[in-house]
Amino acid sequence: MENFIFQNATKIIFGRETELKVGDEIKGHGRKVLLHYGGGSIKKTGLYDKVVNSLKSAGVEFVELGGAVPNPRLGLVNEGIKICRENEIDFILAVGGGSAIDSAKAIAVGVPYNGDVWDFFEGKAEAKEAVPVGVILTIPAAGSEASPNSVITKEEGLLKRGMYSELIRPVFSILNPELTFTLPNYQTACGAADMMAHIMERYFTNVTHADLTDRLCEATLKTIIKNVPIVLNEPDNYDGRAEVLWAGTVAHNGLLGTGRVEDWASHNIEHEISAIYDVAHGAGLAVVFPAWMKYVYKNNLDRFVQFAVRVWNVEMNFEDPERTALEGIEKITEFFRQIGLPVTLKEMDIEDDRFEEMASKATMNDQITLGNFKKLNKEDVYNIYKLG
Repeated sequence: MENFIFQNATKIIFGRETELKVGDEIKGHGRKVLLHYGGGSIKKTGLYDKVVNSLKSAGVEFVELGGAVPNPRLGLVNEGIKICRENEIDFILAVGGGSAIDSAKAIAVGVPYNGDVWDFFEGKAEAKEAVPVGVILTIPAAGSEASPNSVITKEEGLLKRGMYSELIRPVFSILNPELTFTLPNYQTACGAADMMAHIMERYFTNVTHADLTDRLCEATLKTIIKNVPIVLNEPDNYDGRAEVLWAGTVAHNGLLGTGRVEDWASHNIEHEISAIYDVAHGAGLAVVFPAWMKYVYKNNLDRFVQFAVRVWNVEMNFEDPERTALEGIEKITEFFRQIGLPVTLKEMDIEDDRFEEMASKATMNDQITLGNFKKLNKEDVYNIYKLG
């Protein structure tokens, strides 16, 4: 097991009608709020009115910024920064899924920064201060509600990049499973793939003797695998939604990475797909992760055998452990297919004409390698796209 520091300061407020407490919760953090959300869904469901009434009842002033979209855009971030500065905003409330939250986080570091906020995403600057962020989560997927990460797409060049800073970890996140009842099945399925990928980026490690976090990863994966089909068939099943919602938070709050070296190659490989083709991140991961697995499994066969046996209940083939590992990869591919996700790039109408470009962008024209489980260069990334 590796040395580690684990700290998660996000206050989780979980359960029915917890969104009604948002006004009182914010009062301890700020006096004037940027209310940031996506399209019109929160108005259709009535969540918008609940939030606004709670803010007004608590005497909290607010300014609105809607328009967050999947694969959130830098242009909207810059608009939010401008609004915050002009209105002396001292707190940002994101209502929605990972897109609204990641956009809010980027705005938060951009407000006090004198330069271009994109500097943080290119690694040219390190955040020194940020406006605090709170969350009301409506889509379990990105895990951004308790993470120190933000991923933004720059329209010019179609670049999708991430940043990390403890300053942008939300101070609180409100998680009411009832707010996920109206999610379309495809969004639920994409969310499941995203949260499973967050776990597997940590699970596939060459570090040994991290048994507790192995078991935590496996338990969280099995919880998702069990409950996602339930909520796809019964969208208003509170208990199933609660399990999925909490699993998505645990998947990316840092706990499952303790004591191990994480990978993150698959996420970086997928970012180039969703940046160019604007597909759902989870859908892209449902294709990329099994392709990555097929490419790297021989690097640590024992780890893939453990994944197959413990997570997918594959019977151990002692005479042919490779067959066991491959069956585990087949199981996850079939699970993604069963919950309605694409498992090949062609199913998303993505041909091979831009594989070279994507591999070059992902590795900065072969100047860097991706991942830690197996270091991947430009040619490796290209080959993984081909396997997808």
